[in-house]
Amino acid sequence: MGVNLDINVHHLTRVEGHGNIVVNVREGRLERAYLEIVEAPRYFEAILKGRNYKEAAIITSRICGICCLGHQMASLKATEEALGIEVSEQTVLLRKLLTDGATIQSHILHALFLASPDFVGKSSVFAMIGEYKDVVAKALKIKYVANLVSEVVGGRAVHPITPVPGGFTRIPESGELKALREKIQEIVPDLDFTVELMRQLIDSIPNFERETEYISLQCDDEYALYDGDIYSSDIGRVPVEEYKRMTNEFVVPHSTSKHCRANRESYMVGALARFNNNHEKLSEKAQRAAERMNLKAPCYNPYMNTIAQVVECVHCAEDAIRIIDRLLNCGLKDEKPDQEPKKYGRGIGATEVPRGILYHDYIYDRKEQIIKADCIIPTGQNLENIDYDMRKLVPEIIDEPREEIVKKLEMLVRAYDPCISCSVHMLDVEFVE
Repeated sequence: MGVNLDINVHHLTRVEGHGNIVVNVREGRLERAYLEIVEAPRYFEAILKGRNYKEAAIITSRICGICCLGHQMASLKATEEALGIEVSEQTVLLRKLLTDGATIQSHILHALFLASPDFVGKSSVFAMIGEYKDVVAKALKIKYVANLVSEVVGGRAVHPITPVPGGFTRIPESGELKALREKIQEIVPDLDFTVELMRQLIDSIPNFERETEYISLQCDDEYALYDGDIYSSDIGRVPVEEYKRMTNEFVVPHSTSKHCRANRESYMVGALARFNNNHEKLSEKAQRAAERMNLKAPCYNPYMNTIAQVVECVHCAEDAIRIIDRLLNCGLKDEKPDQEPKKYGRGIGATEVPRGILYHDYIYDRKEQIIKADCIIPTGQNLENIDYDMRKLVPEIIDEPREEIVKKLEMLVRAYDPCISCSVHMLDVEFVE
């Protein structure tokens, strides 16, 4: 007789939002293995309808408290394209600096606060404080400095207020950027410590592989986080305007979030996808960090997404210092944002947020109001890939103790760093006027 197994992890811990792991095996045959999303749908696309273009980025930043900056960037880019608003080189540099800070703060939160307890056999970061006090202290310091980037450039740590269509309402002073540079420089040794920590813990990461399609932004001159074309490891580059054929949202019974697929049954977005597609554009130090932690492209182990996040932290710290140096060398200009619409129509904004590629798509009328909006979130794009990973993983570990199976399933979902509340955008609302 084959193995029978029933797993229902109700409200998986150490992820953002609520999701359940459901697995059923009968006489050795896998019946069900999926991540059940149980959050109530949110209606941000409907909330945007009728809103002025100056409100869109502020509203959509509330989709998430962790990747609020990413939603702001995608929203601003969509609005500016729709209305023909151009931004200066200084604005682009300040936005990229904000993106670096947001990437570090989110990745460190996941790698050291949420994922590392699994690597050291603890239930949470609080249980690590006694034995791993240095790790917790350095994690808090790195996160503080990363939040400081948003405070200095964006006006506050969460839900920045200075980025607006056409530029910034306030340009940081040179003294503020110099002080910020010193703070970022101070966490470089702490990031080195994090790389060494992960190198020592690498054997705690399950040895599991499933090749899939990896999708991210890609551009010629840098490691794409703020801008670029869509890049698929299966078919190459695709213009952002064709994002719908690279997402193909669909509904499944066990999730209030839509799932996505592109050129095969599922695909992955996020740090590992970016690393697989763009690793040659990482800074030299980040590439050495990847080598130290045994991360090599292409990597088909989804658990290694956490390691790719640490690599990106090293890259973003260097990139943030480089951007500040460039801004200071060029001299900061007290630019006023150009917010005068030149046209009215459709605009699509795509940017990388910590969990993967994010799309905002708006249509504006001549009253400068949104008449249609669509936001496609990274976690929603990863959900089908998580389900396929689970279906391959469970038969491979079915003979292990139940506790070990549950642990590996929980670690798998956590490795994707899901932001479940962000992902639930299920219903299409039709308005009768």
